[in-house]
Amino acid sequence: MRAFPRGLWSLIAVTLPVALGAMAAADAAPPDAGPGEAPFLAENRVAMDKMMAGMDVKPTGDVDRDFTAMMIPHHQGAIDMAQAELRYGHNELLRRMAQEIIVQQQQEIAAMQLAVGQPLPPSVASPDQPSDLSPSAEPPASMPTMTKQPPQKEP
Repeated sequence: MRAFPRGLWSLIAVTLPVALGAMAAADAAPPDAGPGEAPFLAENRVAMDKMMAGMDVKPTGDVDRDFTAMMIPHHQGAIDMAQAELRYGHNELLRRMAQEIIVQQQQEIAAMQLAVGQPLPPSVASPDQPSDLSPSAEPPASMPTMTKQPPQKEP
């Protein structure tokens, strides 16, 4: 039996609380949320609903395929929420983190797809500016975005 890479568990440990916190924040947002925040909250709610629906899979009897079937929508949800931060956020540190989340989650999706023999979708550029995130610039919702990254150096 092969163990999950250490980085995968670390990523899950980091992204799950973020996702749950974002969901709680969206639900707890006051009805008088500012006009600048309302589009972000609405977009985040759509991302969360899509993620939760995508994670509700019928077991197939193959633990590995079931795991990836649930985790890929989870990772895509993190990508969608990070894109919302890039669209509406102003804090440069958080925007940089959102960019990193997008790249990391795309890599994790690709690794999971390869691990269970699924073909990768075509590569597309990862957004790095708010203008890159306009609705017309986004890939179809059914296709996770992938980027080609240079090999990572081991620390």
